[in-house]
Amino acid sequence: MEAHNFFLTLAVLLLAARFLSELAIRIGVPAVIGELAAGLIIGPSLLGLVSPDATMKLLAEIGIILLLFEVGMDTDVFRLAKAGSKPIVVAIAGVVFPFGFGYLVSHAMFGMSLLASLFIGGTLTATSIGITVRVLTDLGRRNSDEAQIVIGAAVLDDIVGVILLAFLYQFAVSGEMSLAATGKVGAYIVLFMLLSPFAAKFMAFIIGHFERRSSSPGLLLTMALSLIMLFSYLAHAIGAPEIMGGFAAGIAMGQHFRVTLTERLRIPFSAYLNRIFAPSPELSHRLESQMRPLIHTFTPLFFVMVGVSLNLKQVDWSSAFVWGLSAALLVVAVAGKLVSGFLIKEPRLQQTVIGLSMIPRGEVGLIFAQIGFANGILDAQVYAALLIVIALTTVVPPFIIKWIYQRNDTATAIDTQVSK
Repeated sequence: MEAHNFFLTLAVLLLAARFLSELAIRIGVPAVIGELAAGLIIGPSLLGLVSPDATMKLLAEIGIILLLFEVGMDTDVFRLAKAGSKPIVVAIAGVVFPFGFGYLVSHAMFGMSLLASLFIGGTLTATSIGITVRVLTDLGRRNSDEAQIVIGAAVLDDIVGVILLAFLYQFAVSGEMSLAATGKVGAYIVLFMLLSPFAAKFMAFIIGHFERRSSSPGLLLTMALSLIMLFSYLAHAIGAPEIMGGFAAGIAMGQHFRVTLTERLRIPFSAYLNRIFAPSPELSHRLESQMRPLIHTFTPLFFVMVGVSLNLKQVDWSSAFVWGLSAALLVVAVAGKLVSGFLIKEPRLQQTVIGLSMIPRGEVGLIFAQIGFANGILDAQVYAALLIVIALTTVVPPFIIKWIYQRNDTATAIDTQVSK
């Protein structure tokens, strides 16, 4: 893309995102819905002003990485750990049920091949952590107990999704299933998520040390951005999604991440290590205030590009097969994720919100579908049906989540007045 066209396209994306998100908020809809709608309007689905160009996708990727960095900063891993097995149960159920039912519907009901059915099942396992977190943020619930479970489950869902995609892609290319190769990728990803926050925390300590002694403005922001990009690169290098690098860096830079080594462990330099891994609320607060304008600028680009990537003109709206397949897969896609929230012991409201929050497929589902379509595994009609499912599961759940919270808040207010 030439420079002047890039500037014009970026201006259109930013203005459309801001205008539609403001409009959405004014009519009582989560801002993310306005941004998704902006993408549908200015993208190939309607006006065709913007196409899913590689440069724009890269800017959108920066947006979601920065959003996950912010989520990581706000995530208390110790509070997440207190949730115990709940995020794991939700994540496993949110993968197993959609994958299994998606495969059965495709293979048994519609007679598709083994590989195509597996790819369809894989597409339905996706959960867009970016959309889920943005909706809960717009509703002021990102620090709630159910949000912590959803964040943990969505992160695990992404890890499992990447492993599953690597497994299916290898099967598509070679015709063989190598559990050893797939397990190796999975082990690398798990090790990265376990060790990277500690490495990032050490680097954050160094950044804070130099920032306090620097007379150069913007050092903290520059170094933090460099750390985020470095860990995003490292995440990609070991086979994990880039957003996991941003999430790990955010955990390390946040004020909740802390490690205390006792003298009984007899670890050399434990006092010095405790200083390194001690939380720094003042540094975290300063970084958060400097990062916020960047996050608010780049994050909407991601959601607009999700809408731009959904080319609804590719859907054969007159095909009975497309409608039949999309209806069957939609039921599976919704039920498979919704049931995951009811497998853990929580109040009914939290169970429902957790299940609904796992439904949006967004960009993760698109990646699965596009790889299957580009490699000839899925034909145009199946791809069109998946586009319908991805679009509906991405757009509709935020409305339902907001309605459920509003209904609960209204009922609570009425009960309070009656008790008085």
